[in-house]
Amino acid sequence: MTETKLNYPKSDFETFVQVLDGTKKSDRVLYSELLVDEEIKEVILRRIFGEEYYPPPIEQWGPEKLAVPTYHEKKAHYANYYRQAVRFWDLLGYPLFPDLTFITNFESMNAMGNKTDDTALLSKGERYWASEGTGMIRCWKDFERFPWERAHGYIDEYGAYLDIIQEFLPPRMKIGIVGTLFEEPLEWILGYEGFFYMLKDQPDLVEAVFSKVGDIMLAFYESVIGHESVGCIFHADDLGYKSGTFISVGDLQRLVFPWFKKYASLAHRHRKPFYLHSCGNKDEIMDILIDEIPIDAIHAFEDESYPVTRYKKTWGGRVGIIGGVDLDKLSRLDEQQLREYIRGVLEACMEDGRYVFGSGNSITNYVPIKNYLTMLDEAINWH
Repeated sequence: MTETKLNYPKSDFETFVQVLDGTKKSDRVLYSELLVDEEIKEVILRRIFGEEYYPPPIEQWGPEKLAVPTYHEKKAHYANYYRQAVRFWDLLGYPLFPDLTFITNFESMNAMGNKTDDTALLSKGERYWASEGTGMIRCWKDFERFPWERAHGYIDEYGAYLDIIQEFLPPRMKIGIVGTLFEEPLEWILGYEGFFYMLKDQPDLVEAVFSKVGDIMLAFYESVIGHESVGCIFHADDLGYKSGTFISVGDLQRLVFPWFKKYASLAHRHRKPFYLHSCGNKDEIMDILIDEIPIDAIHAFEDESYPVTRYKKTWGGRVGIIGGVDLDKLSRLDEQQLREYIRGVLEACMEDGRYVFGSGNSITNYVPIKNYLTMLDEAINWH
């Protein structure tokens, strides 16, 4: 880009919701993200806007993770972090401030992570990934000694975080509270191999784990959904991969979807939307998500197997669509190619409404800053 746009137009959360539910058509492109990596935030705040940057108070989980300090031990750090985090989203014109603090706290209990050097453009130093083998629970004894009570402690203190965020939140913005159900057993509580074997060998233990995690997430959502600053639940659960879901639709109906229905019902009782981030090919379950849960919008797309343009054409008349700029293309294309690609996405998705623009997943630390700002520039200047 030859010039950085410092005056990003503001959009409000009420319009954001109306566009996604189809009651209003926007005369310009609205955009949203579930996550922007801290390394990206730091560069934009410091180098582009000349602002301070404060890292998150919560360390990333990993095999050497220490217990997360309580809110009272680092209240000032939380205030500094949230002030600048809100500032980042506001400076770029986003109407939704997604907060993943509870997930990060919950995952701090993970003692099974793997790590390696982070080779991204803006490196974290070390990168952690999910447990491919077994997780923390392998038998009933593990289940009984798992520190479930710590999760409830994180729920109890989360309201204090919302109070801090509300101090800095502009009137036009709302918080999207983010929880996750399916990924916690899969990625570290049971582990991938552990989960798939137990699904057949110890189904009662798997059900018990999902019941525990599902109840924790419900308690979390119940504790905060009525907060004035909260605009929606933006639930995040990757249910599949390129060709389909990780487990059968029947198992999803038994283990996962009953909890999704409870979360959606809770949000709707408070007249707030329930959005779902879910990576993976969702073709087989989209009708269930739309008609039975029901979700108000779907997020996470990949051109190779579940492109946003196809999902918009097939389901866009029945549900809101968020994002869609393929992360591989966002990371690799040169500026002209990227601009042409983004214009194609907007042409395909904007015409009939119920669409909010953004990446297909999140703005990761391997996405060039220039490409991220190019994406926003195309959204702002789209005809």
